[in-house]
Amino acid sequence: MDLENMTMKQIWDELSVVFKENPEPLAGSDVTYAFDLSGDDGGQYGLKIVDGQAEMLYEGPSDYDCQLKMSVQNFKKLLGGNLNATSAFMMGRLKVDGKIGYALKLESIIKKYDF
Repeated sequence: MDLENMTMKQIWDELSVVFKENPEPLAGSDVTYAFDLSGDDGGQYGLKIVDGQAEMLYEGPSDYDCQLKMSVQNFKKLLGGNLNATSAFMMGRLKVDGKIGYALKLESIIKKYDF
């Protein structure tokens, strides 16, 4: 994926395809993530994983297990493997509401894909 030149909607559409084509890394996960992305093309998004199947939400879910707040730029870096979630959290680039363990699990899931 050319993350730098894609809109968030395009990224969300592509993530949906990628997760459906290769659901193995999602196995054993039942979690709902909310993303509050700031900056150009920012907005509210969600990712619901149930029984190893991902559902991309084009608005923020009202009920979530973990919410991640970051800039669109940092989100793209996270997907591309160029941002460590723990370091970003410690430096204030990532704020987490809910269980921090879910944020770390998301990073480990993302690392199993090639975006």
